[in-house]
Amino acid sequence: MNINFDYNNLSFILLVVFGVCLVIQLYFHWAQFSKVAFYKRNARPKLDEELEPASIVLCARDAYEYLTELIPVLLNQDYPDFEIVVVNDCSDDETEEYLKDLERREPRVKPVQLKQHLNFFNGKKFPLSMGIKSAQNDLIVLTDFNCMPVNDQWLRSVVNRYNHQTEIVIGYSPYVQKKGSLNHLMRFDALQNGLLYLSAALNHHAYMGIGKNLSYRKELFFRNKGFISHYTTAVGEDDLFINKVSTKKNTEVLIDAENAILTTPTSSFKLWMRQKSSRYSTVSKYDGRSRLMLSLFYGSQLLFYASFIALIALCAKPAFVITGGAAFYIPILVFFFLLRFGSQMIIYHKASKRLGEKGLLPGLIVYDFLFAFLSPWLRLMGRMNVGRE
Repeated sequence: MNINFDYNNLSFILLVVFGVCLVIQLYFHWAQFSKVAFYKRNARPKLDEELEPASIVLCARDAYEYLTELIPVLLNQDYPDFEIVVVNDCSDDETEEYLKDLERREPRVKPVQLKQHLNFFNGKKFPLSMGIKSAQNDLIVLTDFNCMPVNDQWLRSVVNRYNHQTEIVIGYSPYVQKKGSLNHLMRFDALQNGLLYLSAALNHHAYMGIGKNLSYRKELFFRNKGFISHYTTAVGEDDLFINKVSTKKNTEVLIDAENAILTTPTSSFKLWMRQKSSRYSTVSKYDGRSRLMLSLFYGSQLLFYASFIALIALCAKPAFVITGGAAFYIPILVFFFLLRFGSQMIIYHKASKRLGEKGLLPGLIVYDFLFAFLSPWLRLMGRMNVGRE
């Protein structure tokens, strides 16, 4: 059996692109994402006397209905010594009255009332900075008003990740599962992003966290002057800060579906796209290694699909011809396509169970194909909106 390549054929160039992208994608799935999918942590849970005091910090604006559900659940956390710092960021609803009444009845709740916005700080950075500054404890645990712990062990599970070197704990927050294609898209996107930033952290190069489930030491925050280095950027209070302060030894991850904190998803596709574009606007400010990693993943994902489609379309002029055997051009291409997809199915199946995501595998190839073309466009939109509100 002989294989004859047509080096002067466009299909040959596309075949090379397809092969390189296949190798890169397999590397990400088996060398990177597998760290999350097959993650095991055998450290002994801390006893109550070993758990240091913690401060849960969250910001809220016009979030009265969310807070009335969230605060009682946070107060019910099984943890010996903690406080809840809630920053009321210029709300126009009943948030201020609710927090004042709660403060009188519950000494663990500490409201911080902001009456006006500051122009030189964008987004959540100023209110979050005020919340961290007002916290009594060095160990800060961040979440958001539209989040909800699944049980009373969430706070304990976060603090259990700390050891004598740890200054940062990066967690994951799955969206609440609902019916509809938008919910599936949001959850797939969260899962894929989670695999990227959690595997990077496990590889000792954390480049981001999410403020819905993130913890770090107050001393670390002020030692690095908080958000000053990127205060003009509307977002980035979680990813840009972590990108700056994380090291090979000071970061741990929280991968624990049983004690997770859930996020309420938006019901608006337009709002979600706006949030995604805003999130991508910070990527250009990441360190070089992080930008290269993300470019390799998203670029190879896009070109893998694009080159495969082009190779099938140009099958009348194949990149190679096999003589003396029964193998055919298109079946070989399909085999390598399925090799990548099968690897993704295995890794995403294990990671979904680990991170608490359910029901995504039946539509995996559809979601992956859509985001292969959607993510680069969102990154472009993000770069065009850097620094905007």
